[in-house]
Amino acid sequence: MADAGNVFDLVILGGGSGGYACAFRAADLGLRVALIEKAEVGGTCLHRGCIPTKALLHAAEVADLAREGASFGVQSQLNGIDMTGVNSYKDGVVGQLYKGLQGIVKARKITFIAGEGVLSAPDQVTVNGETYTGRNVVLATGSVPKSLPGLDLDGERIISSDHALKLDRVPASVIVLGGGVIGCEFASVWKSFGAEVTIIEALAHLVPLEDENNSKLLERAFRRRGIKFELGNRFSGVETVTLPSGDSGVRVSTENGKTFEAELLLVAVGRGPVSANLGYEQAGVVMDRGYVKVNEYCQTSVPGVYAVGDLIPTLQLAHVGFGEGILVAEHIAGLNPRPIDYDGVPRVTYSNPEVASCGVSEAIAKERYGADHVKTFNYNLAGNGKSKILKTQGEVKLVQITGVPGEDDRVVGIHIVADRAGELVAEAQLIYNWDATPGDVAQFVHAHPTQGEALGEAHMALAGKPLHVHD
Repeated sequence: MADAGNVFDLVILGGGSGGYACAFRAADLGLRVALIEKAEVGGTCLHRGCIPTKALLHAAEVADLAREGASFGVQSQLNGIDMTGVNSYKDGVVGQLYKGLQGIVKARKITFIAGEGVLSAPDQVTVNGETYTGRNVVLATGSVPKSLPGLDLDGERIISSDHALKLDRVPASVIVLGGGVIGCEFASVWKSFGAEVTIIEALAHLVPLEDENNSKLLERAFRRRGIKFELGNRFSGVETVTLPSGDSGVRVSTENGKTFEAELLLVAVGRGPVSANLGYEQAGVVMDRGYVKVNEYCQTSVPGVYAVGDLIPTLQLAHVGFGEGILVAEHIAGLNPRPIDYDGVPRVTYSNPEVASCGVSEAIAKERYGADHVKTFNYNLAGNGKSKILKTQGEVKLVQITGVPGEDDRVVGIHIVADRAGELVAEAQLIYNWDATPGDVAQFVHAHPTQGEALGEAHMALAGKPLHVHD
């Protein structure tokens, strides 16, 4: 029989974005919560993902501005990259946020247990030899970087994103295997820091889950920046070689017979769920390729057991984990929350330029509603004053459905490529999730000069009253 002190309304296994969001919301709702984490609260996003990579990307932006100051009439120059200083800045940001999370855990009176937990029964998690019983259990054990069969990460020449965040130097040259979000963000950082960068992507485009227009705009921008990429070509092998500089490096081969050499190979082929040997299947939880299967409320096949975050086959984004954790806490508390519309979740690649979207792509809209019912409009940022000031290029693309029985002629996709696009996607999220039509948005007056005007003017044009738009 479990110790009464170890019985909780909610036991959460994993303290990353989904786990701690669930814990915080559940505690606010008056539930007794235990949060179990083998490393640090905050998980991948705070310690090995979103936050440290975006700190690196901001340092890269500062480097680019120093290098390009003369184009703004500012006599600046880039004298070099001090990786000790960059890492100190990055780690300082992480440390401050980590301290804040620890304070919130204490303030909400959440029982925090440090250690690696195992689901020892459908309502029990065992940690460090002690068992904690939950009237509900939430699995939130996250993900780790994946590799390919036969491609071993040595942490020296062949590295993952975890290793890349700890580099104490700027590599002279890098091959990035994978042109998704992680690969493009690191490619952008290293190019700004002065490295030669080549991306190898098996699919036809960079950021292949984005609307094709966004992918093509990013590819065009990367070409201008001197970032090389090989698309539609699969990795076939890697070997250690001596580079012309005399340094040790790698030679990467692809299935079409090409070879590429560089100091480092970053393997950025996605992340896989952490679920092996944790007792999930033994407790009756249905799995699929390592992911935990759930319904729209993140409930597993076992009553009282939920799963959130990278552990389930939804978008691997920290803010999705937050949303799922909050959803679960409110469902357990009986608040009858609305399930998440994953199409309505904003997605951002924080490269230079940034790529942001909300809703569905043109291709998916045509599949879903029929090609005859889909209308698009591309607003080029050449007509936007603030974008001219920032010297950024790109577009806002709108995807609208028209003439669909039972549907308003609403905007179902908003796709943006530009510096700071990630800040623009907040309005895009509201437009999509509130089922707005172009006419709804066109009546709002946007501040001038802002990049947000581009969203307003794109909707004005689609509503038939364009302003700074010409053929």
